[in-house]
Amino acid sequence: MSPTNLPAGPVHGHVTFLGAGPGDPGLLTLRAVEALANADVLVAEHDVLDVVRVHARQGVAVLNTDPDTSPVPYQGTGTPQLTVVDSASTTVGDPASRDAANLVMTAARGGKRVVRAVSGDPGLDTYAAEEMLACVAAGVPFEVVPGIAAAVGVPAYAGVPLRDAQGADVRFVDARTASNRCWTEVGASDGTVVVSATLDSVAAAAGELVASGRKPDTPMSVTIAGTTTRQRTWSATLGTIAQTLKQAKVLPSPDGGRPVIAVVGERSAAAQRDQLSWFESKPLFGWKVLVPRTKEQAASLSDQLRSYGAVPYEVPTIAVEPPRTPQQMERAVKGLVTGRYEWIAFTSVNAVKAVREKFEEYGLDARAFAGIKVAAVGEQTANALVAFGVKPDLVPSGEQSAAGLLEDWPPYDPVFDPIDRVFLPRADIATETLVAGLIELGWEVDDVTAYRTVRASPPPADTREAIKGGGFDAVLFTSSSTVRNLVGIAGKPHNVTVIACIGPATAKTAEEHGLRVDVMAPEPSVHKLAEALADFGLRRRAAALDAGDPVTRPSERRPGSRRRRTT
Repeated sequence: MSPTNLPAGPVHGHVTFLGAGPGDPGLLTLRAVEALANADVLVAEHDVLDVVRVHARQGVAVLNTDPDTSPVPYQGTGTPQLTVVDSASTTVGDPASRDAANLVMTAARGGKRVVRAVSGDPGLDTYAAEEMLACVAAGVPFEVVPGIAAAVGVPAYAGVPLRDAQGADVRFVDARTASNRCWTEVGASDGTVVVSATLDSVAAAAGELVASGRKPDTPMSVTIAGTTTRQRTWSATLGTIAQTLKQAKVLPSPDGGRPVIAVVGERSAAAQRDQLSWFESKPLFGWKVLVPRTKEQAASLSDQLRSYGAVPYEVPTIAVEPPRTPQQMERAVKGLVTGRYEWIAFTSVNAVKAVREKFEEYGLDARAFAGIKVAAVGEQTANALVAFGVKPDLVPSGEQSAAGLLEDWPPYDPVFDPIDRVFLPRADIATETLVAGLIELGWEVDDVTAYRTVRASPPPADTREAIKGGGFDAVLFTSSSTVRNLVGIAGKPHNVTVIACIGPATAKTAEEHGLRVDVMAPEPSVHKLAEALADFGLRRRAAALDAGDPVTRPSERRPGSRRRRTT
């Protein structure tokens, strides 16, 4: 993609220098999200791109400033299709340059709205000021959208407040550039010191503070991968931090450059971290949870798991395809328009999608449901209908299932119901529970195959290996078919993996496949299933703490496993 083919923007171009925060995508500001939604070009390093591009509009050009990258289409989860263009590519900017400033200026001079995203806050970025000066020299207008600096955000996520009621001074030091004079000044003070360092240099920074006057028993906390679910924090003192990290077997990255944030000081509350560590003490913190559902089905469930500190991995086990013979579906949709039905009942999000696609094929919209009563089997299906512009007339008041829907479904009354027929679009493998129940209530049912469910393709080899080798901490089974299909396409989960099932039937299928069921939802709801897994994790964590054992994830206890490398 050349600059002349990039999406149109302002005539003179514009650059937004945007702080992406310390790593958690949820820490982006509202202004940052707005700027990203309006960008024509997005310039950032790979790690920063992963945080910000989910908010970029479709068609934005993404310029990766990392060296040794290749132009590939971005296929990330839950994001628009974006084109990633290598900064070394001859199609963008100076072909001999990997300089982000050149990439920014090339796009801005072409009249594009450019977002230059940096980690943390632009005011603390090493090169952002130089790039701003380049904009000034070229007459390109720019703005700055502040972000949460790692030196502030990471301690907050580590449960280490920087000030107390006495209002101690807080000093910030970058150990990679600090001079002897700087160490002497902070060593002579009694305030809190926040040190930005690398994993290899943090012990040396502690030594500098001791040499400059700080007591060796001064509390110190060290956090890596702050604000992400890979975060880990160690509490020690200036004199013991080197030994603490050694005993924890924390391995540096190959280049020794893994950034860390250390907090030093009597008043920093580092010694109280056990009580204040809200993030790392989440019930499923760091757990890799396999969600065998399609991306559309898994969205809200994955968000819920993230709120518990988990890292969801969505692996579809079922693929949805059109019916082999579409004529039955076509006749039913035409019947909706001609008044053939009193009710239409949706038993899944996929059924809503199938009808909606058929509507679009015929040029219809939600107005075609006028005069027809609409039922949805549960909350997710109801939400899909609302997104289509249809408010359901009936959603189960109790159990969100076909049985729950029948509990609330009115019997046919020839006095009040002018039509006695129900349109039921559903999967080819759906059970007969709803059909039989509706017939018993006096209704005629057009049971129509709206879509077929087939076994999905196997996941990548590394995912299959993780499933069989104990690389996942838990797996959520939401139906018997997800059990059968996951085992069929990827193999049986390792015996250390926590197995969570949505109900007795699913649990029975799991046990038939040789799996030990550890968690079962109190009612057949994916969100209740996630809650039950979180409760399990909470109890497991409490038991480890009561026993004086380290809190570990299930995957860290598999036979022959090594302590997770922290790189």
